Amino acid sequence: MRVGDICSRPVSYIRRDSSVVEAAKRMREDHVGDLIVVEERDGQRVPVGILTDRDLVVGVLAKDGVHGDKLDVGDVLLGTPLLTAREDEDLSPVLQRMRAFYVRRVPVLDESGRLAGILSLDDAIAALTEAMDDVAALVSSQPRHEAERRP
Repeated sequence: MRVGDICSRPVSYIRRDSSVVEAAKRMREDHVGDLIVVEERDGQRVPVGILTDRDLVVGVLAKDGVHGDKLDVGDVLLGTPLLTAREDEDLSPVLQRMRAFYVRRVPVLDESGRLAGILSLDDAIAALTEAMDDVAALVSSQPRHEAERRP
């Protein structure tokens, strides 16, 4: 199962120099819990971080809700390296990396390194559940099929 086949598109994104208030409004408008933070490089959107609704609540509101309007997205990004996946990558190793780094979402890049989508744990669960439904249907239909072929 390829990451590019199950990731979500289009991606909601924001620039590092945008305000956290603008980020919160964008999340609300787009009905998402995260934004990919991008930089423009050679005319391409390149992901440099992820800002989650949890980052806004825990890193801004719970810490100092009074000065949140003065903060930029870059001020609240965690300093950890960004974990990404490629569109053509198999899901299993990506899930292993997500587990190793305790992340629930990864930006998905196309062959040139541009932002192409986002893979969330929910996307993976939905795809794996669908695959398991196919397996269960095969297992349950096998005896009936054999009975029809060998009366």
